[in-house]
Amino acid sequence: MTAADDKNDLRIYIQDARDALLWKLEGLSEYDLRRPLTPTGTNLLGLVKHVTGAEALYFGDTFGRPFPEPAPVWITGQTEPNGDLWARADESTKEVVGRYRRVWAHSDATIEALPLDAVGKVPFGARHEQTLHRVLVHMIAETHRHVGHADLVRELVDGATGQRSDGANTAPGDTDWWRAHHDRVERAAREAGGLA
Repeated sequence: MTAADDKNDLRIYIQDARDALLWKLEGLSEYDLRRPLTPTGTNLLGLVKHVTGAEALYFGDTFGRPFPEPAPVWITGQTEPNGDLWARADESTKEVVGRYRRVWAHSDATIEALPLDAVGKVPFGARHEQTLHRVLVHMIAETHRHVGHADLVRELVDGATGQRSDGANTAPGDTDWWRAHHDRVERAAREAGGLA
């Protein structure tokens, strides 16, 4: 396998994560895109906003290729804690998603322009110097982690599951099948926990 093949494989995985994250937003109201469904406020549009900032930083500033638009305040530290994990009412979905798409185009240009062993400087943390390969692996893991969060939030919103809108990677089953499956899992948990 060549370095070009390695880079292409990594690009496929990061794009797969990006696409999965955005499909989680499809067909939902502004309220459902933004509503917090965990005690810590996790919401779909906020996850996109967070990953946008992470990509802009890791593939931009780290390699001396800053994203050409003004840095979002969550990158510059000019917002409250978790300010990158939710969208204000005056931040449109179109704006948040559009910025994400522009950031990933900028990231892809960095990935294309540099070899995997190119070294960049992350502006925080103990391990400042990182190769493009390491940053790509980190952002693949980071994005897929947040896709997992989005999976759960979307399921809580309207029951939609899976990595893609066609549901091809989830077990087939109608509402009754899933209810029975849920009940079976609950019974096993109760039995294992001595609650049966």
